[in-house]
Amino acid sequence: MDNILLSAGLSFLITFFAIPVIIQVAKDKKLFDEPDERKVHKAVIPTLGGLGIFAGFIIATLLGVPQSINSELQYFVAAAIVVFFLGIKDDILILSASKKFAGQLIAAGILIKFGGIHINNMHGFMGVNEIPNVASIVLSLFTIIVITNSFNLIDGVDGLAGSLGFLTTIIFGSYFFYIGELTYAVMAFALAGSLISFLIYNFPPAKIFMGDTGSLLLGLVNSILVIKFINLAQSPNVAMPIESAPAIGFAILMIPLFDTLRVFGLRILDRRSPFSPDRNHIHHFLLDLGLSHRNTTLLIVAVNVLFIAIAFSLRHLGTTNVMGILLLTALSFTGLIYFLRQKSKAVAIEKTPEKELIKSHKILTLVSDTVEVD
Repeated sequence: MDNILLSAGLSFLITFFAIPVIIQVAKDKKLFDEPDERKVHKAVIPTLGGLGIFAGFIIATLLGVPQSINSELQYFVAAAIVVFFLGIKDDILILSASKKFAGQLIAAGILIKFGGIHINNMHGFMGVNEIPNVASIVLSLFTIIVITNSFNLIDGVDGLAGSLGFLTTIIFGSYFFYIGELTYAVMAFALAGSLISFLIYNFPPAKIFMGDTGSLLLGLVNSILVIKFINLAQSPNVAMPIESAPAIGFAILMIPLFDTLRVFGLRILDRRSPFSPDRNHIHHFLLDLGLSHRNTTLLIVAVNVLFIAIAFSLRHLGTTNVMGILLLTALSFTGLIYFLRQKSKAVAIEKTPEKELIKSHKILTLVSDTVEVD
């Protein structure tokens, strides 16, 4: 317990005192996130909050995990450093999607090859249990990459990624502490301590964003935690075995995971890169309905808690059935939000004066007919 308190408290303090310094340096060096037509903020805001999160997490984790534990911590730290440099490069300059993807593959490879973070059993999902080694590597790579990017893509509203990350790490950390997996418990609570400290500056109105540096780290750590959770929770040898562990793990990460898979699918169907930007995320839909950043964040976190409660209460139904119920519920929720959004847009157009519509049509026609001259 002392290690948990040390890691959580130390990470909180490091991040809390680091963020104001980072904000000042970012202002002095003009390292801002410039608003555009796709982004929801209207002012320039520093994007290097991930520096503070990374510092608090790494230092607290290294000090919190006892040296006597023969763990894979060194490989987790190595993978975290890889995504840290990917994120900081993208926050300060611009990193192409292909280079970012290649870096994420390296980090995932470290976790799988050296850290032992891989899925080798589906625990009855679709009738599958043990899977071949090649399939295990491919599935593990896919899972780590998707979860890593899911927090990066959900980070579009003040406080959202940090709040969801705090929720997931607290749940995973509590479970690992209960079953005696100290390394993973320390990692989870160290990240939770950094996130709660960061949210003081990021909750609406945000003074700083976590940027790719923070969101990629958040996704990477959660991929480690959920895969380890799936591998351990289903075992009858742990202090608290949980039925349908893959479905429970999916539910804990439900909002970022489902939203990412849905958006990736839509982009691929539209013959675009899965990493191309748009406004099809669930938080964009809620903002279009008129919700504030604060209410959007609180609603999404509350819905994620509801998904966890549903999965846990129905865990006796088996992994496949619980996953099916979660997906149907998520599709229904997203469909309802999309319907309300389209309806609100139609009402807004109906209320727009005819002169304004004619003026907008003329502007759009002029823009479309404009020829750019070198």
